[in-house]
Amino acid sequence: MLAIRMRTGRRTALAFTTAAALTALAVPALTATPATATPAPPATAATAAAAAAAAAAAAANSDYDSTYYKNAIGKTGTALKSSLHTIISSQTKLSYSAVWDALKATDQDPNNSGNVVLLYSGVSRSKSLNGGNTGNWNREHVWAKSHGDFGTSTGPGTDIHHLRPTDVQVNSVRGNKDFDNGGSAVANGGGSLTDSDSFEPRNAVKGDVARMILYMAVRYEGSDGWADLEPNNNVNNGSNPYMGKLSVLKAWNEQDPPDAFEKRRNQVIHDSYQHNRNPFIDHPEWVEAIW
Repeated sequence: MLAIRMRTGRRTALAFTTAAALTALAVPALTATPATATPAPPATAATAAAAAAAAAAAAANSDYDSTYYKNAIGKTGTALKSSLHTIISSQTKLSYSAVWDALKATDQDPNNSGNVVLLYSGVSRSKSLNGGNTGNWNREHVWAKSHGDFGTSTGPGTDIHHLRPTDVQVNSVRGNKDFDNGGSAVANGGGSLTDSDSFEPRNAVKGDVARMILYMAVRYEGSDGWADLEPNNNVNNGSNPYMGKLSVLKAWNEQDPPDAFEKRRNQVIHDSYQHNRNPFIDHPEWVEAIW
């Protein structure tokens, strides 16, 4: 109405300029989300973790999918497990004494090249403090060597995909227990828990433990003179070639996706030592595809 009553060109132009400015100011109010709008429901922790793990794996491992893993891509269940076994069984084997130096490289503290990071406690300790005394770190068999009775002989006993530096006393507390949730705090264990028949590692390495156990189950199938290692849903497996609990390990794999430290470790083992890979670090979703 105001613009119609204006008689001069100057006043008409002013009116349209004013109207345009008012319209521009009004646009955000028209397009903004109302304060009462209901937000989308958040994804569950397990779903978010699985999605993040899958995205990270896909981004990091496309080259290996077309080369190293090419015969496994697209498979599931026993066919996937069999294919991965064939792929990762091609490896260079270390002596048990050589494991000391290997762990100094694979588990090197990214913030201090003179130290290694201890698996269960998360402590950074000097590489030179390897041994069997209090205050030392030693070689922990994550798949307990008594579960299948393979000891420290070349093969599963020296496979650094499941050998990690740990505090001597914490290692003693873990012993050969299966993995499960619950228990009381382990002294200097970084949040790890234990009870009479199981061990629960700190949250930051729960997925690492799961993927190491399941690597062993795929790598050692009883065809090369060693026991057929398999996960089950029990504890107290003793000297049987089983490690539990599978349901808990699967949950840990989802809760704690591979991080930069675990991925670097896998790469160092592949490039400099055994020349094979842990497929569940590259593709954590394969855990669910097999089990």
